[in-house]
Order: sequence, then C-alpha cells, then structure tokens
Amino acid sequence: MKNKLMVVLVLGCMSFLAAPALRAQAAASKDSQTVTDQDVKLLRQDLRSQKKQLIAANLTLTDAESTKFWPVYDQFSAEMTTLGDQKYALIKEYAQNFGSLTDAQAQSLLNRSLALDQAATQLRIKYVPIINKVLPGTKTATFFQMERRISALIDLQVAAQIPLLQQQH
Repeated sequence: MKNKLMVVLVLGCMSFLAAPALRAQAAASKDSQTVTDQDVKLLRQDLRSQKKQLIAANLTLTDAESTKFWPVYDQFSAEMTTLGDQKYALIKEYAQNFGSLTDAQAQSLLNRSLALDQAATQLRIKYVPIINKVLPGTKTATFFQMERRISALIDLQVAAQIPLLQQQH
C-alpha cells in the first residue's frame, strides 16, 4: 500500500511539475523567445532523474540485483533519450511550421512520429531479455510496467501542450 501511495504521489507531482514548466516555456517562447534548447535539455534531465528516483523507490532490489540492474537501466535510458531527442526535434519542426504546414509536411511529421513510437516499443522489446538476465521475471515485468506508465504520463503532459493541427479549408 505504501508503494502504491508513493507512486501516485510522485506521478502526481511529476505531472504538476512538468505541465506548468512546459506551459511556461511555450508562453515564454511566444512572448520573448527566451526558452532555449538548453532549458528544454535541463527539464528533460530533471524528468529522467525523477523517473529513475521513482523506479528506485518502488522496485525492490537486493544489493546484488541493484549492482547489475542500474548499469543496464542507464544504457536503456540513454537509448530512450536518443529517441526523445528525435521526438523533441519533431516537436520543434511542428512548432516552427505551425499554421503553414502542407499536407505533405503534416504526413511526414505523422509518419516520423509513428516510427519513433515503434522504435520505443522495439527498444523495450530488445531490453526485456537483457534486464531479465539481471532481474527475476516479476521484477523485470514490474520495471517495464513502471517505465511504460511513467513514459505515458510524460508523453500525455507533452501532448497536452501541443496544439492540434488546424485543417485548412
């Protein structure tokens, strides 16, 4: 029960922290163009740190498991970050062209976004047997449940900040 409460509290805090920061960045970029790639990089690092802390707080590992798991997690996280970099680049492209996207540009953004979703799924599939070598099956499954839920929450917060593409009539 304590772990469930901790998960709910931390996820709630993450969502409240992430959403205003993204809104503030969006407002700042509209008003003064002061949000830089460095600002976004720092926010993303903070979210990754919070994600790792949440996993550490709720994935009960022995000392031996912890020694083996965290280096694998860091490798997995680095590969996910690379996909996140590509997703951020797509969002920036969308923002830069918002209001003037052609059908071809919109379709290209959609296709690349879906390819990134597929790449993230393939990365998770790739890491299941790798993590399963250092953790028992239930802990491997628990890790991927937590990782996917946290990622989905972050994705939802980001998506909520992106305006829908307006159809041209």
